[in-house]
Amino acid sequence: MSDKHFDALPKAHTTYANIIKSLLPIGDSSKVDKDALPQATYFVDNLHIDESNLNDYRKICGFADNGKVPITYFAVLSQALQMNMMVKEAFPFTMLGLVHVDNSVTQYRPIGERETVNMSVAFANLRDHTQGQQFDFVTTVKSHDDIIWEGTSTYLARAKTPQTSSDKSKPRSVTVKPMVDEKGVHNVFEVPEDIGRRYAFVSGDFNLIHLHPLSARAFGFPKAIAHGMWSKAKCLGLMGELPDACTVNVAFKLPIFLPSEVELIAEPVSKLESIEDSCHFGLYSAKNDKPHLIGVIKLLSNDE
Repeated sequence: MSDKHFDALPKAHTTYANIIKSLLPIGDSSKVDKDALPQATYFVDNLHIDESNLNDYRKICGFADNGKVPITYFAVLSQALQMNMMVKEAFPFTMLGLVHVDNSVTQYRPIGERETVNMSVAFANLRDHTQGQQFDFVTTVKSHDDIIWEGTSTYLARAKTPQTSSDKSKPRSVTVKPMVDEKGVHNVFEVPEDIGRRYAFVSGDFNLIHLHPLSARAFGFPKAIAHGMWSKAKCLGLMGELPDACTVNVAFKLPIFLPSEVELIAEPVSKLESIEDSCHFGLYSAKNDKPHLIGVIKLLSNDE
């Protein structure tokens, strides 16, 4: 077990200095277990929310300034711990080749912007995938001893794997854009070319695939792409007030090349009246209707 405790979130400039160091051929990489994740948990014991950063996050994602922490905000804050874990622990994958494929966030109650909380991040659930291997980062936020927020970010580490006959016969999942519900949300909007750079300064995620076409091309993308967590947050910001206690799951599909025009189609959040109800939403290309993300919001039961 390699637990580390921080007094505050690591700063972006020190985090990315460590990332650059991790790319250098120093040390014996053969000692890294390719079939296991590090048994490590990183903590920020007394996390005070930066009011200026929170306000910038609300503005760029479209959340209301209502004194509450937006439901996706802790997922963004936890990325500083995640990146440090990947460079400081015996992490078996190349960080810059990872693909964020799924994200789930659960809020158990409204969280005030002036609350002091405890945050922890751990690796979990390494498993095989037809395109390589997947694993999770699990983030837990507590107030005293009570869990008030949890999040899971799933990443794919691509690798060449032999294709079996069952893989060939397995149909690809196709997501068809639904009809617009007159009571729901239908919003067509432009995603500007500089959104990746602007969001990077707010979130601290300066992954090169988001910043500029030239740096994105180095990793196989024809243009820079929008951050997945920005697109998720932008959808929720446009959907209005969420329930006090709920889970929001999203699967990231096709990247949003910058600039782009996109279309949000969402069922009304007001339909969530019991735990059996769900509110589905999706973000699609306005050009060809292909999905960028598919999501669902569900209420929590009283027992959770």
